Order: sequence, then structure tokens, then C-alpha cells
Amino acid sequence: MRAPTHPVPASGTLRVLAALLGYPTARLRGHLAEMDQILRSENALSAARLAELRTLMDTLGGADPMQCEADYVELFDRGHSTSLHLFEHVHGDTRDRGPAMIDLAQTYEQAGLYLAPGELPDYLPVVLEFVSTQPPSEARAFLGEMAHIYNALFNALQQRASPYAGVLGALLELAGEHAQPLKLAAEPALDDSWSEPPVFDGCTARGQTRPGQPQPIHIVRNNGPRGARP
Repeated sequence: MRAPTHPVPASGTLRVLAALLGYPTARLRGHLAEMDQILRSENALSAARLAELRTLMDTLGGADPMQCEADYVELFDRGHSTSLHLFEHVHGDTRDRGPAMIDLAQTYEQAGLYLAPGELPDYLPVVLEFVSTQPPSEARAFLGEMAHIYNALFNALQQRASPYAGVLGALLELAGEHAQPLKLAAEPALDDSWSEPPVFDGCTARGQTRPGQPQPIHIVRNNGPRGARP
């Protein structure tokens, strides 16, 4: 990734991108025309990216509300490769994620910003709200540090033919980067990764023998006191 140059003042654009990545409530969909106007008046993005964002907003505005919300959950909450929690892409479920969360929350607090109850600091819309408050050069540098995550998300969303890919493409553009193609590993369905083994069919979902297959028997010596019943 190259160092960012020629900072672009784009606080309004960043707030719009943060909103577009949020849960598609009726309130959000009611402000789509206003958001489009902000994007065009600020003119921080190329015409191609603005057209992609317009497509997303048209999709959100024209969809059945319940289906729109269900599609959002299916896309962002039921797969690791499209998760909007950035540290999940960096640290996964390791212990390093907790300290990274604390450090990021402290960065927000030093800037006078505090998380609302239930908000996680690595949630991308929250990150973008913070970046929108920073001076242009610092904002672009901050975006550039996370550009590799945006690129991975961009590729994952493009693979699903999702119009949300335009938001990640816009973030890469604001960071002074270009989207790079990635070969993404196949991701198991979330239901499969959290599945429980069937009753009486072994103790884990993998590596156990099945009914009708040889079942190993382990004999354990009883070392209890003499006279005790086995």
C-alpha cells in the first residue's frame, strides 16, 4: 500500500458511508436523497464510485423493508469474510482482539468521542464516524492503515454481487488506494461452523465414528480403596 497524498476533505462523505453500512432502518432509508446530495456536493469521490453508491441507495430505497433488513443480516452477520467488525479480520477470536479493542476505544476517548452502550469500537460505521472528525490528512492516513481490510471486504462483497461493495470501493478511493483482486477461501456456512453433534453420535462434530462403525472401547483401571464397589 502506498502512502496517502493530497488529503481530501470528506467528512460528510465519510458520515454518509458510515450510515450506508449501518442497519437499513426506515429512518436511514428516509434520508437517502439527502445523503446522495451530500456525496455529490462534496465531490470527494469519482463519478464511477458515486454511480455505485447511487445504485446501492436505489436498491435500499426500492426494496421491501423486511427483505432489505433480512438481506443485511444475511450478508454482514452470517459470515466472517463480510463482517463489519474489523478486528475479526485481523485477530479473529484470539486474545489479541480484546487489547486492540481497548486501544481503539481509548483513541476515540482522547478525541472526545465515547461509544454508546452496546457499540464496539471496531465496528466499521463507528470507525468511520470517528475518522470523519479528524483533519483531512490524518483521516486519510487512518483510512490507509486499514486499506487491506477494506480491500478484503470489497472482494468478498463483489464475490456476492452485493451493491455494498461500492461503499468499500469508495473507502479505498478516499484512502488513496486501488482495489486489488484477492482469491478468497471458501467459507463454511455459519450454521455449519456452529453446529452441534447429533445425540449419541460422538462428542464433537468432527472426527467421531458413526453408528454402524467400530466403536473403540477404553478400559480404565479403578484405583479406588479396597472394598469399594466398581
